[in-house]
Amino acid sequence: MGISRREFIKYAALGLAGSAALTTEVFKPLSAMGLDDDRAIVKHIPTVCEMCFWMCGAVGRVVNGRLVKLEGNPLHPKSRGRLCARGNAGMGLLYDPDRLKAPLIRTGARGENRYKKASWDEALNYVADRITKIKEKYGPEAIALFAHGSPGSYFFDLVLAMGSPNISFPSFSQCLGARNVGYELTFGEDPGSGPERVDMENSRVIAMFATHLGENMHNSQVQDFTEAVGRGAKLIVVDPRFSTAAGKADYWLQIKPGTDLALMLAWLHVLIYEKWYDEDYIKKYTEGFEELKKGVKEYTPEWAEKETEIPARLIAETARELGRYRPNVVVHPGRHYAWYGNDTQRARANALLNAVLGTWGAKGGIYLKPQVKLPSLKGKPFPETEKESVAIPDKYPFAGGEGLTNEVRRATITGDPYPIKAWLVVGTNLVKTLPNQKETLQAIKNLDLLVSIDVMPMDTTMLADVILPETTYLERHDELKKVYAKSLGIALRQPVVKPLFEVKPAWWIAKELAKRLGLEDYFPYKHLEDKLRKQAKLWNIDYDKLQRKGYHVIPNSAKPYFGPDNPPKFKTESGKINLYSKELEAYGFDPIPKYTKVEQPPQGYMRLLYGRVPMHTFTRSINNKWLWELEKENHVWINTEVARRLNIKDGEYVVLENQDGIRSNKVLAKVTERIRKDCVFLPHGFGLMSKRLSRAYLKGADDQGLITRYRIDPITGVTGMRVNFVKIVKEA
Repeated sequence: MGISRREFIKYAALGLAGSAALTTEVFKPLSAMGLDDDRAIVKHIPTVCEMCFWMCGAVGRVVNGRLVKLEGNPLHPKSRGRLCARGNAGMGLLYDPDRLKAPLIRTGARGENRYKKASWDEALNYVADRITKIKEKYGPEAIALFAHGSPGSYFFDLVLAMGSPNISFPSFSQCLGARNVGYELTFGEDPGSGPERVDMENSRVIAMFATHLGENMHNSQVQDFTEAVGRGAKLIVVDPRFSTAAGKADYWLQIKPGTDLALMLAWLHVLIYEKWYDEDYIKKYTEGFEELKKGVKEYTPEWAEKETEIPARLIAETARELGRYRPNVVVHPGRHYAWYGNDTQRARANALLNAVLGTWGAKGGIYLKPQVKLPSLKGKPFPETEKESVAIPDKYPFAGGEGLTNEVRRATITGDPYPIKAWLVVGTNLVKTLPNQKETLQAIKNLDLLVSIDVMPMDTTMLADVILPETTYLERHDELKKVYAKSLGIALRQPVVKPLFEVKPAWWIAKELAKRLGLEDYFPYKHLEDKLRKQAKLWNIDYDKLQRKGYHVIPNSAKPYFGPDNPPKFKTESGKINLYSKELEAYGFDPIPKYTKVEQPPQGYMRLLYGRVPMHTFTRSINNKWLWELEKENHVWINTEVARRLNIKDGEYVVLENQDGIRSNKVLAKVTERIRKDCVFLPHGFGLMSKRLSRAYLKGADDQGLITRYRIDPITGVTGMRVNFVKIVKEA
């Protein structure tokens, strides 16, 4: 297997202690960069990275006003002095020649890529005028927001101020939604999203279901994972593919895709009926144990073997390993959860495993969120909306306030229950995010106005009527960021360099639009930094010191484990962990998860699985010069036996065709024994269609284009996307 588990990605000492001030000694000398000019002005400016949504602490090394290097902030718990490849390559985004440089207004038909350069006044007046006309004709609810990342918060306020309830985030519908709801139904709160509160540095056993640490490079979590592996923590990886994490595992369970819930229920059966569960924890903190015991009685390892194709012996053995070392174990909650349409119940089963093992609030399990309430600045209250949101329909009772992107898209196509005529799209590439691109394009055709606020000319951006170019995260302030590590911390994003070109920060764009719409009272500051200083003062934080260090720890906020001075408080109706969910039962759903089969590939087809490569954040980084050089195009993983049968050789181009006859761009074959025969794996985010992306244009295959079908989870409304099948067409 190559390097040993203990040798896996060894990390050096973390450098400065958490309380140390940032000094020039942390960084390499100027001479090491060939800059010996005595007149050079060198600054080290802390900020917050956003090359992905982990948002690590970073420090920019700036020489004479130009950023020359990015490093991890040693004070920030998500970076600990290190950045991943993407974080180090933030300069590639900042200085990308393909960046949007000035406002653009469409002059041709949508998709023709014909735009004229406009001044900010012209572009903002155009948008405000169109929004006003749409509001007058259809009402404010005809305006919808899709947002992802930090810039979305300002437009969230703007759309609420307009009187529209239609706000949605792809991060709920296509990623975390079902997982968070499954945990909330069980423990009363979710397990955290950035970071997940998994105490892997103290875990004795870690179990992961297709959680691709080492490929999904969330910095601090990967550091914890590698430390755990290095000190000998046992690792159970459940995955149809021999991933990087699987390569370090004590147990690799090569599960049949779509049967994860069967394995979880069988583990629950073994833990309960062989009494590996934490009996004292169950008695003190849970309710519904007898119902759970009865509910999993039929799910024996022998039954699960037939579903999962994992030997019953291994199913039982791995469950016992978890039970043997409880409660200092964790079944990782995972992250991307939109798989098969049964996703909330799958998340419930994951949460139930952690519950019966007593991991919530235990060292090495899932640590507790810092319970510190920081006051917010009071602003003008938003108006009551006249109509209900299409993004949170009654038919999905646990959809949550984040909204459902697919429901906004559906309403835009059908006009039901009322027309949606304008989209504000902030920092998200919907064409590459939502399943079934045909539906997304159809919805866009029905719009009177599509406004894109972004840094790069992405696929969705180049369909917009108006393009408003935003600063990168290295050129702007953003709201103070709460970081829920074991202690609560406050991180500051501030400009490392002055904005390039004619771009503006998202807060300024939203504020200027508000001014033109008569809503300026909702943005009561001249510059966002004025608001940040007021917020810091309210929180008793020295803002000038925060500027110098980039991170502030709230004193006495760390209480990660249950104990005599930290009794458990569960935010459920019962005040206890709900093993049996009366909330689900009240809405007609199974109070304890039940296994249901998912559709299997037809003859000649394989299930399409997708995921990440470690050097990219999906479409966000594909055009980045340094990251592009590491991975210019994706590869499709094909089992060796399947490739032999189809006469496909490693490294040659093939085409994928899905069950609906949709074909991919050509893609390189990765022929390997590291994947099951009934599936292929295609990294997400490649095959971009925007011609203005000089490096990324049509490089690799677009997995999202092959995802024409999806299953909607009846509990949360999230869109399960691992329900598509492909066959391989060999290129001539």
